[in-house]
Amino acid sequence: MIDVLVVDDDVRVAEINAAYVAKVPGFQVAAVAHSAAEALARIAGTPVDLILLDHYLPDENGLAVVRELRRLGHQTDVIMVTAARDVATVQAAMRHGALQYLVKPFNFAGLRAKLEAYATLRRALDGGGEAEQAEVDRIFGVLSAGSVAPELPKGHSTTTAELVRQVLLAADGPLSAQEIAERAGISRQTAQRYLKLLERTNRVRLSLKYGETGRPEHRYSWTTSG
Repeated sequence: MIDVLVVDDDVRVAEINAAYVAKVPGFQVAAVAHSAAEALARIAGTPVDLILLDHYLPDENGLAVVRELRRLGHQTDVIMVTAARDVATVQAAMRHGALQYLVKPFNFAGLRAKLEAYATLRRALDGGGEAEQAEVDRIFGVLSAGSVAPELPKGHSTTTAELVRQVLLAADGPLSAQEIAERAGISRQTAQRYLKLLERTNRVRLSLKYGETGRPEHRYSWTTSG
């Protein structure tokens, strides 16, 4: 079993996330924490395999928790589970070794996909030894399964494209470019640029919302095939 520490300052959200984890075969909740200090104390007392880590905590942010874990020599795997959508935070999480980044709000299917990808990664690494390039590519590709494909044109960031994807996946219905920009923490111009690209590659579906007057509003949703 993969032991998981769920960290979220909101007690109710932590309970929901813990319930989600318990529903995924092969995973169990070892502990729940509601602050950075509590999370670090839990790790010191009871090591776990994986931390589902919120960024917005009452005493420190999630990235500070990851930095302190690494300073103390803990190599515990981390999946960020947070409402922080700004690209700077996402990039910092990547640099500090977070394996995945799940943007709130999300549903059970969204978290399950991340956990299943993580379990697949662990199985791929269990063999140890040396790996040929094809095996290395497969291991690195495991965690990007289901995310935005990496073959983006020059000048486009996979991180930003993934932010747009997460926003669309979390939405209850089609969104406008302005709504996507606000939820992703990016400019409307940037959102439109990535939406056009994702639409051309059949990952995003464009629909039109007609009002009483004026031009129809463009609305976007993530395609099932994408």
